[in-house]
Amino acid sequence: MKKMTIRTRLTLVYGGLLLAGGLLLIGITYALVFQRLGDKVYLRSGSAPPPDLPGVAGEAQAGTTLSRISGEIRSDALNVLLTQGGIALALVVVLGLAFSWLIAGRLLQPLHQVTETARRIAGAPDRGLHERIALKGPYDEVKELADTFDQMIARLDKSFDVQRRFIANASHELRTPLTLNRTLLEVTTDHAEVSPEMRQLGRTLLAVNDRHERLIDGLLLLARSERAIGDVSYVDLADIVAHVSAQLPAGDVKLTVAADEAPTMGNAVLLERLVHNLVENAVRYNRPDGGWVRAESGTRPDGVFVTVSNTGPVVPRYEIQGLFEPFRRLGPERATGAGAGLGLSIVRAVAAGHGGQVFADPRDGGGLTVTVILPTAASSEYPT
Repeated sequence: MKKMTIRTRLTLVYGGLLLAGGLLLIGITYALVFQRLGDKVYLRSGSAPPPDLPGVAGEAQAGTTLSRISGEIRSDALNVLLTQGGIALALVVVLGLAFSWLIAGRLLQPLHQVTETARRIAGAPDRGLHERIALKGPYDEVKELADTFDQMIARLDKSFDVQRRFIANASHELRTPLTLNRTLLEVTTDHAEVSPEMRQLGRTLLAVNDRHERLIDGLLLLARSERAIGDVSYVDLADIVAHVSAQLPAGDVKLTVAADEAPTMGNAVLLERLVHNLVENAVRYNRPDGGWVRAESGTRPDGVFVTVSNTGPVVPRYEIQGLFEPFRRLGPERATGAGAGLGLSIVRAVAAGHGGQVFADPRDGGGLTVTVILPTAASSEYPT
């Protein structure tokens, strides 16, 4: 059952109070008139008992007639009071409800502005925090609420911006020494006079250095994905799924593709990385004896989608949300793997930056099914 809005409830309260006041007023008026008419009924002079009933009989009949007339007058007056008063009260209540509806809407208009701003910010997390309500008008309770909301959003915006700048700056600063280390290790291991032990140590250090470089690249991409998406254009996710699946080495894993048309608007580079991370994770975290991966794309009523399913270790459902957090991996094989634990975090950040969502469900027997849903591109945005 749909709940009544505050505007409707205020209107009903105002109307109920008006109705109660009107009924009380009619009741008090009815009691006063009834008391007044019950005391005495005055007849104009000239009224006399009928001439054919002289003496006591004539006076008795005159008294009866006066009582009957008095009762009729009182009854008619009270009926008119109730009837006319009820009609007047009904009209007043209807007009009062109409004015109450208009006044309540006027009073609640600032709250609607707060709600619309909050909805826009919630629809673009970490990217709509620059928006403010900036409510105009007298400093009342609603203005105080709007100003407090603006202050909260300003602090959140500053906090997220500082966090993104720190990640980007730290990542850039760390790339220089890692690149230098890789160059020195490559030169050292390629030297003819290096012993086999030193060459093996150099290769191990190169692998560690390469893992750190991938980690830094992932942090840079994650920081970029959490900022406003630039270079938006028409993208068919079917082309990206087919391209990534053809270029990514799958080894012993059987990779199948079912790429149907999935038009959307977004950054092609980031969307390619989204699909690449999904397929790469599905291949990497699979069964050791060779499993399968299926990549699909297409359209659905709520948008376009990319779905990647795979075989692999059993994933508890309560661990699903943790897999989308940075540096979170599941199980000992994932903790010691070559990944940095940023794959699904980047997927979620890119999807959110494009106004989409990510869902993951464990498969019976092991593995995951990860689905990304993005808005469908309007027909007017299709390339001609």
